[in-house]
Amino acid sequence: MTAPNELRLLPWSSADGKPCYLSTDNPDSYMSRLADNIEAVQLGTAAELLEEASETLADQDADAEEVRCLGKELAGSLRDVLRVATSRGHRLVVSEAGESAY
Repeated sequence: MTAPNELRLLPWSSADGKPCYLSTDNPDSYMSRLADNIEAVQLGTAAELLEEASETLADQDADAEEVRCLGKELAGSLRDVLRVATSRGHRLVVSEAGESAY
């Protein structure tokens, strides 16, 4: 069995909101590449939302509903980015531990 710190946190949740993990030694597997691609999309979306937020917050005429909607989108994007950062951080720790063992 793979140790919990060797599991990859995937960039999506189960239908009931629980985290999903991948156990593989192959970073080029179909699921690893799929997760990499989804992470790239999530990070790209976050960058676009950040730009939109800067413009919206600078707009003195932005109404409350527009700002509230943007806040919800930013919160969801931040959740995604935090999951990507957590996943990548765990993989760095595993990678560094593997390198020091040799």
